[in-house]
Amino acid sequence: MTLTSCQVDYHPYDTRIQGECGINAKNISRIEASTFGKTTIRFAVISDTQRWYDETREAVDALNARTDIDFVLHAGDMADFGMKAEFERQRDILNRLRVPYVVLLGNHDCLATGEEIFRSIFGAFNFAFTAGNVRVLGLNTNALEFDLRESVPNFEFLETELANYPSAATKTVVAMHAKPYTEQFGDNVAKGFQYVITRFPGLQCCINGHGHNFKIVDIFDDGVLYYECDNIAKRTYLLVTVNEDGYVCERIKF
Repeated sequence: MTLTSCQVDYHPYDTRIQGECGINAKNISRIEASTFGKTTIRFAVISDTQRWYDETREAVDALNARTDIDFVLHAGDMADFGMKAEFERQRDILNRLRVPYVVLLGNHDCLATGEEIFRSIFGAFNFAFTAGNVRVLGLNTNALEFDLRESVPNFEFLETELANYPSAATKTVVAMHAKPYTEQFGDNVAKGFQYVITRFPGLQCCINGHGHNFKIVDIFDDGVLYYECDNIAKRTYLLVTVNEDGYVCERIKF
């Protein structure tokens, strides 16, 4: 009798990406082109989809049934353990969306080789784009995971964005995974962070994930509300509408 061995060509820290990469940059181009000149922008927010693949599929189906959204924002934590297979599986589910989507970096996305994988599949940890007349800032606020390896939040990025604020934009929405005064965010820079983002023209609100439960909080008692998105297991998403009169943020069940 001859014995043969079976070799599994996979390792949990594998960084060899299968499938599409550079998604955020591609989809930002689509968003900016499709919303050019619009004065009403509507987008959906989902967050913390790690492990919940069936619920993520259901969210995609629910969002695809709508005809009134311009894009989808994922507020971070696609992966639970930072594994390549987690990112690829979530990406393939979200690629079924009818509208373009962008993804923020979450703290669980940073585990193992997750940072490298996220950068390959989705792109930079900090990014910005203009949807109609709304400037959307997507920020890495997972300071605990970076342990002083780089600036988190990245104030240089924010100052550069402020100095080069596009003339087409009159309103701003700031999105992040972890909001100020959570264990991920650097408490010593929280007030400085708030000072900088409130300098952006027409700041409407802030969007975050991480907490897994819907909340609306005026953290600094300055009128700037932070809307925390449920994890996807609760089968909800946020629907944000920004128009000439201001904005509305709703929690939608599916």
